[in-house]
Amino acid sequence: MPPVTIRQTLPAEPGAALLGRALLGTGLDQLDTPCLLLDEGKLRANLEGMQARLARLGVAFRPHLKTAKSLDVGRIAMTAPEGPAMVSTLREAEYFAEAGVRDLIYGVGIAPAKLDRVSAIRAQGADLALILDSLEQADAVAAHARSGSDALPVLIEVDADGHRSGVAPSDRDLLVAIGRRLVAGGAALRGVLLHAGDSYALQDGAALVAAAEAERVAAVTAAETLRAADLPCPVVSVGSTPTARYAQDLTGVTEVRAGVFMFGDLYQAGVGSVAPADLALSVLATVIGHQRAKGWIITDAGWMALSRDRGTARQAVDQGYGVVCDLAGRPYPDLVVADANQEHGIIAVRRGSQATLPDLPIGARVRVLPNHACATGAQHDRYHVLDRFGRVAAVWPRINGW
Repeated sequence: MPPVTIRQTLPAEPGAALLGRALLGTGLDQLDTPCLLLDEGKLRANLEGMQARLARLGVAFRPHLKTAKSLDVGRIAMTAPEGPAMVSTLREAEYFAEAGVRDLIYGVGIAPAKLDRVSAIRAQGADLALILDSLEQADAVAAHARSGSDALPVLIEVDADGHRSGVAPSDRDLLVAIGRRLVAGGAALRGVLLHAGDSYALQDGAALVAAAEAERVAAVTAAETLRAADLPCPVVSVGSTPTARYAQDLTGVTEVRAGVFMFGDLYQAGVGSVAPADLALSVLATVIGHQRAKGWIITDAGWMALSRDRGTARQAVDQGYGVVCDLAGRPYPDLVVADANQEHGIIAVRRGSQATLPDLPIGARVRVLPNHACATGAQHDRYHVLDRFGRVAAVWPRINGW
């Protein structure tokens, strides 16, 4: 069988030469395990569904690429080669900017020490915008803009639901003060940005609809406050996978950001924002032992391959460290990774289930659906991309780091 031709997307990452170990057109029994699998058909279907939904609601789509961390995925997700896109690290911003993506938002509150690095990325031709939620950050950005002649574009982060960061949408004085200091300092006030992170804790459709509407109202309220003070607010950006999926009305919003829906994971399936059958990401593992008296099957995919994320433990159905599937991606009845060590996964029937442990001899292979696609993806440096026949059709590099 001919060796794989690797599609390099950017200057090679450390270790990228190792990608040549894979073989195009092979079955999953040819891959070194543990490794990360990506079903391209499901990825594309997930993206097409979200893009069509947001188009019907009359808003632009800005894919969040923090989960993917891959130009190959980004090219499918973005509506144009130059963007728009959202990133969560400056390493991601550098990576996508080097590949010609121009319309970027760095979606983490800016630290003053990172401003020189931001300007270096912008000097390459990328329109990289920042977010902030304090007067101290606004003063730092304004001082940087004055000293370096870089009119940094900024969105004020607004708190949609008390989840994490942001100015309260009702805090008119702080919103206006931040906006005025930015403008007076020579920065470019681009608008407002919100993330309805508390939606991840919901599992009821009506509650998710309400969360999406609350996010919209908070965004529009903040935007109207800035405009009433004669401050610019061309962009009103909202986003999370659950609210993007459940929003019924986005009047006053200009764009929606979402990312994890592209791959899906067990946590989002528990929320109800993706269907279990649409999960595109899995980890391939090999059976390396048995503890039959305990009802255990041991694999070579521990938490270093799956991640330590146990988010579904807080949901109605605890999925352990992941749901175990056959090589076609079909879940075995009530079979989960019940526990994990660094390089060992312990497969067992879900507690309380009447299902039986499948006959998986040493050397057999399984696929594990992850709790959290972002955390699992971060354990790997490449995707083994599967075609509609379940064969390896490509290997796509991905990056990590900050």
